[in-house]
Amino acid sequence: MKPVAIFRHARSEGPAYFATWLDGRGIPWKLFALDEGRAVPRVVDKFSGLAFMGGPMSVNDDHLPWIRPLLAFAREAARRDLPMIGHCLGGQLMSKALGGEVTRAKVKEIGWGDVEVADNAVARDWFGAVSNFEAFHWHGEAFSIPPGGTRVLSSVHCANQAFVLGKHLGMQCHVEMTEDLIRAWCKGGAKEIEASKASPGVQPAAKIEKNLEARVAALHRAAGRLYDRWAEGLPKG
Repeated sequence: MKPVAIFRHARSEGPAYFATWLDGRGIPWKLFALDEGRAVPRVVDKFSGLAFMGGPMSVNDDHLPWIRPLLAFAREAARRDLPMIGHCLGGQLMSKALGGEVTRAKVKEIGWGDVEVADNAVARDWFGAVSNFEAFHWHGEAFSIPPGGTRVLSSVHCANQAFVLGKHLGMQCHVEMTEDLIRAWCKGGAKEIEASKASPGVQPAAKIEKNLEARVAALHRAAGRLYDRWAEGLPKG
């Protein structure tokens, strides 16, 4: 089986639980650390799927040297019907590549918050009997649903928490988090949390880290279901 290409845009936002899940399923993967100057690959068909992780930048920052090549790479993957999955910035990148828009969010979100599964056939296909779960959030921008896509998750502060378009899943929320990653983000992002505390979608670090082990375990169960469904589209050859 060809590897899944994982694109990292910031050292602090690696594949985390997604890589653990891939390893557990025996699915090979290859990391492209764009934050370290790694080039976007030229040939899409070397991979069974593409995964885009998060990052503090905006997909509208055209001065970043990898933004345009990565958008073009995602469009080529879509043309070849190669499954893609995006986490936060990755979901925004997918939306833009597929014809959507990324704009400033009405409410900044940092911390835990419930996401609701949409009442449509596509959402039921991906989530089964699950109606909601608690996800992790850290974003100040949000995406529109690209043409042909279907909203499958929403939340109080962000209408478009995830979309599906064929084999592709783009998420605004983070389902790949681990306990260590959340603690590291809270420490590294302490100034951002303080500066944004007036937002109804921003939680203090103490609240974010409360009951962390149980919350992350529940998040991994939700992520595993999503990753399992996404992997159904991966070519087996």
